[in-house]
Amino acid sequence: MIHSLNSISNDTNPSEVLKRVWGYPDFRGMQREAIDGVIAGKDTLVLFPTGKGKSLCFQLPALCMPGVGIVVSPLVALMRDQVEELKELGVAAGGLWSGQDQSEAFDVKQRLISGDLKLLYVTPERIAAGGLHTILGRNGVSLIAVDEAHCISVWGNNFRKDYLALGRLKEIFPGVPIIALTATADPHTQKDILKLLNLQDPAVFIDSFDRQNIKYEIALRSNARSQLLDFLKRHVGESGIVYCLSRKKVEETVEWLNEQGIRAKHYHAKLDPAVKVANHDAFRLEEGLCLVATIAFGMGINKPNVRYVAHIDLPGSVEAYYQETGRAGRDGLPSEAFMVYGMQDIVQRGRMIDDGDSSDQVKRVERAKLSSLLGICETTSCRRQSILSYFGEKHPGKCGNCDTCNKPVESWDGTEAAIKALAAIYRTGERFGVAHVIDVLTGKITEKTKQFGHVDLPVFGAGKDISSSAWQSVYRQLLTLGLTRIEHEEYGAMKLQESATAVFRRERQIILRRDHSVSRTSRSAKDREKVETRGGLSADDREVFEILRQERLDISRELGVAPYVVFPDTTLISIAKQRPNKIDEMLEISGIGQIKLDRYGDRFLSALRRAVG
Repeated sequence: MIHSLNSISNDTNPSEVLKRVWGYPDFRGMQREAIDGVIAGKDTLVLFPTGKGKSLCFQLPALCMPGVGIVVSPLVALMRDQVEELKELGVAAGGLWSGQDQSEAFDVKQRLISGDLKLLYVTPERIAAGGLHTILGRNGVSLIAVDEAHCISVWGNNFRKDYLALGRLKEIFPGVPIIALTATADPHTQKDILKLLNLQDPAVFIDSFDRQNIKYEIALRSNARSQLLDFLKRHVGESGIVYCLSRKKVEETVEWLNEQGIRAKHYHAKLDPAVKVANHDAFRLEEGLCLVATIAFGMGINKPNVRYVAHIDLPGSVEAYYQETGRAGRDGLPSEAFMVYGMQDIVQRGRMIDDGDSSDQVKRVERAKLSSLLGICETTSCRRQSILSYFGEKHPGKCGNCDTCNKPVESWDGTEAAIKALAAIYRTGERFGVAHVIDVLTGKITEKTKQFGHVDLPVFGAGKDISSSAWQSVYRQLLTLGLTRIEHEEYGAMKLQESATAVFRRERQIILRRDHSVSRTSRSAKDREKVETRGGLSADDREVFEILRQERLDISRELGVAPYVVFPDTTLISIAKQRPNKIDEMLEISGIGQIKLDRYGDRFLSALRRAVG
């Protein structure tokens, strides 16, 4: 029989609710401790990487506590996904956000007034406006979850002024526990979250930021489209996301990908709302679709089987990069994060910071965050180690699942080259961009080098022994090391920093990375084998899995929901491997609770029997 809202909400044992509703036998990591604290009425800060089950830390307590749980999030797409999934689990959930159908919003408010909701998702603008406070006060609030809590801090990624008003929630709902959640927060951001949300004596739970199933690869840009296409050849038939910096580039990339035979749709902030919803739904409901989105737009998704995330433009910070790449492999299965970057990205990002209307303090923060990301791009050590170090987490390196581990980067003593590079900037008066300075170093006679008399400088031709592309690499790394800066108000002129003095005096050794030559490779037999055996499936199990996946697709289309809302890939993999004979045996499989067993158990058991003969 289908369990009702009351039969779920009256059970205050978290382990029983976990098994009955979500079908999971055990909690992961620090979930149980966080959940127990919230149920006990304690303010809580949860820092879990994407895929570690943050949402369970507020969804489950709301079912065990009287009243309605309020979830505040800036990501409408993510809220829509979570509400849909909760409904499939038999949980009374609803949401209020901009662009919503008025009849749907009215229905949600009526259910809220009648006490027929256990979880209400709202945007920060809606909760801050105050109109909901009276309605919420009638039936009581069990908890308030502030998701993407890093948005409240100027130190965090995607700061939002609307989040500052959430500091009043403690006054409006005294005694109600607040749980702040984020996947990305450095120590400065963590302190801001605690202070600005007025959390009282909070419990803090920080899990490892290490997403071991994600392979990281960052390459120097040569031809971004060719590099992207080579990468996507490794993921034929799989779902993924490609991030671009501008809306125009999103549109152009989508058109080009479709011309290459890769199904792609676009998604950005200025897109017509109806098209935006349609494209997001297509990504949720279909398999093998590539969604191209702007970096600046916080596209929250709940899809667990995103197999790749690619950046063809540089994000603005390590937090942004980590959060966006973290949308791959939420189900824990092997996934890839790929990014290309170059000198022009550094110049463009710096210009965006300088031209922005933020305060000087915020600009300093943004520059520091960009420098940290460039450091990860230029590292010669384990990529994963560098990322985790940014978040204050130690890692021994040699992860075996990043490009710098699989193909170690060569380094060289670049002290003399650095001196020549810095001298060229100084001798030309710190008035010119990197292209002209390289022309001077390599002894290239141009109208510009002749016009300004630079052909007569001692540094003219002093760097002939190094190619122009190699000098590009040198200047890029000197910028990352903080020895130079780009003055955007002077048309991108290269300037020396005070730290360059120690290099001129040979008091500081400069070790530079030697860039790999970019090679184009198609999907190797090893790559194909890795995909075919994903989740530990044998060839026989893979055939069963595909039949189960087709059954899932049929059900999802009948219901108009995303396939992963029915069952995630991990659950289908377990069915294919364990092959239960009876309906009750399916309850032993992680991800199958009583409600989903009642709804789908017979169909999947029949599909399994067909598959195994």
